[in-house]
Amino acid sequence: MKRVFLIVLDSFGIGAEPDAADFGDAGANTLASVCRSPEFSMPGLTALGLGNIDGVTAVPAAARPGAAVARLRERSRGKDTTIGHWELAGVVSPQPLPTYPQGFPPEVLEPFMRATGRGVLCNRPYSGTDVIRDYGQEHLDTGKLIVYTSADSVFQIAAHEALVPPEQLYEYCRQARSILAGPHGVGRVIARPFTGDAAGGFTRTSNRHDFSLEPPGRTLLDAVSEAGQDVIGVGKIWDIFAGRGVTEKILTRGNTDGLAQTLALADRDFRGLCFVNLVDFDMLYGHRQDPDGYARALAEFDRWLPSFTAKLGREDLAFLTADHGCDPSDASTDHTREYVPLIALGPQVRPGNLGTRSTFADLAATAAEALSVRLETEGESFLSAML
Repeated sequence: MKRVFLIVLDSFGIGAEPDAADFGDAGANTLASVCRSPEFSMPGLTALGLGNIDGVTAVPAAARPGAAVARLRERSRGKDTTIGHWELAGVVSPQPLPTYPQGFPPEVLEPFMRATGRGVLCNRPYSGTDVIRDYGQEHLDTGKLIVYTSADSVFQIAAHEALVPPEQLYEYCRQARSILAGPHGVGRVIARPFTGDAAGGFTRTSNRHDFSLEPPGRTLLDAVSEAGQDVIGVGKIWDIFAGRGVTEKILTRGNTDGLAQTLALADRDFRGLCFVNLVDFDMLYGHRQDPDGYARALAEFDRWLPSFTAKLGREDLAFLTADHGCDPSDASTDHTREYVPLIALGPQVRPGNLGTRSTFADLAATAAEALSVRLETEGESFLSAML
C-alpha cells in the first residue's frame, strides 16, 4: 500500500470492556447513549457494518456490509487519550499513568511555583468550564495560576489571556513538563487559556496546547518516518506523541476543519501515514454530557465520509476507530473504559467481520505491514484477513 489513513473519532466507544467496573465504568456505552438522541443519523456507517461489529446492538446490522469491521479491546491499563493513541500506534502500557484524585502533592507544586514565580489555585479534579467560573476572578485578583486535573493523567493550567499571554502560559507548561517526570510523569500537561470576566462569564479560547509525555516505546509513527515515508499528523496527533515520528503537523480548529484538512490530504500525492484526531466528540460533547451534540457531530462525519472514500485509490487503506469511550449519558464527565470500533475501507478491502481483537495494537501491526515497515509490537496484523 502507498497510503494509510488512520482516523480517530476521539471517544467513540461501543460498549464496556470486561474490566470496565475496575475503572468505575460498568455498563458504559457511548454509541448506545448517543443513538437515543433524536439527532442521531448514521446511515453511511451503518451500511458499512457498524452494527455488524461484535456486541453492537444499538444500530442494525447490514445484510451486506461495505467494509471490514472489528471490535478492538484496550490492553493497556488506562482509558485516556495518550495511552489509547499509543496503543493504536503499537505501544501497550501495562502500568497506568499517574492520576491525582486528591490533587498534586507538594513535591510537584512547590518546584512548579518556584519555577513560575506564581502561586496556585484549586489543585484538585475539576470540570474545565467550572474551574474558570469558580476561580477565574480570584486568578485575576491574585495572579495565581489555576491548576487542576481530572480522572485522566493530566496537569492542566488555566490562565486569563489578558494576565498571562498564551506564549507565557506555554512556557509555564514546559516548566511543569520538566518537573512531571518519573513517578509523576503524567500523560499530558495542558495549557487552558481563557478570556472574559466574572460579570459576563469566562470562556476558554482555542489556544489550548498539550505537552505530552514521549511514548515509552517505538511506535508506528517512528517506524514509518524512519523508513523515509511521510507521517502527517492532523489535529492533536503532534501533541499526543510529543512530535516524535511526525514529519508534518497540521493543527485544526475542531472536527469540521479536521475533516476539511483530511479531504484535502486525500487529494495529495504522499507515501506513508496520515493520522487524524477528531477531538470535538470528546472535548465538546462527551465531557460536556451532550448526547445531542455528539449525535450531530457523528451525523456530520457520516455525511462527509462518502466524499473521502471516493478519493481512495487502489493503493490506499483507511481505518476509522477511536481511543476510548466518553459516555455522555452516564453519571460522570470522565472517559469510559470501552471497546472501540474498527472500520477498514479501501478498494482492496474485503468486507466482513474480523471479530474481537485483543489489543488496539493490532491496528498498528496491520498498518505497518500495509506500508511495508518493520514494527515490533504486541499486536497481530489482520491485513491478509481483510484483503
